[in-house]
Amino acid sequence: MRTVRDLSWPRRGLSLLWGAGVLSKIANLNEIVTLREMIRLTGNWPDRLPSGKGNTLVVAGLEACIDVLDPSDAKSWIDSTLKKVILDFQDHHEGQAGLVLWIAGGDRRIKPDTLGESYLWRCAAPHSQDTLPLGRILFSGAERDVGRIISPDASDGDAADINGPAWIGLHHPRIS
Repeated sequence: MRTVRDLSWPRRGLSLLWGAGVLSKIANLNEIVTLREMIRLTGNWPDRLPSGKGNTLVVAGLEACIDVLDPSDAKSWIDSTLKKVILDFQDHHEGQAGLVLWIAGGDRRIKPDTLGESYLWRCAAPHSQDTLPLGRILFSGAERDVGRIISPDASDGDAADINGPAWIGLHHPRIS
């Protein structure tokens, strides 16, 4: 399993981030766009992005969108709509920009499966007994290429626990 401890990941690929301390290092609050705004940008992406010295787009609101949907509808929406937006972003920027999906409370919502090679989304009430195969849907079976983002501020001892509090996100260099 790949881990990432530096701050190179926001400049390329797709990241799911829930570490507030690191979020403040890569984007100011006024630079974060909503999921709705990101969807509206599809097909008309700016060349210079608001964060990361023009190389990063930070988006908030994914968890709220998933939570209002029935799990089967959420799965379909991620696969059909969200994934197309992400692919369009990657294509426009030719893999030379980063898309960061900020997920407040992601440490409680995104969990590795028992083998630690795929990732599940824990649904909210009234579907809190359900999970979505988020990694399989979003990363199209390339979950082995996903790296766990470990807080660069974590001590070596804390960073050694890849499921512990130093784990603040997931990063994939390029989904297809």
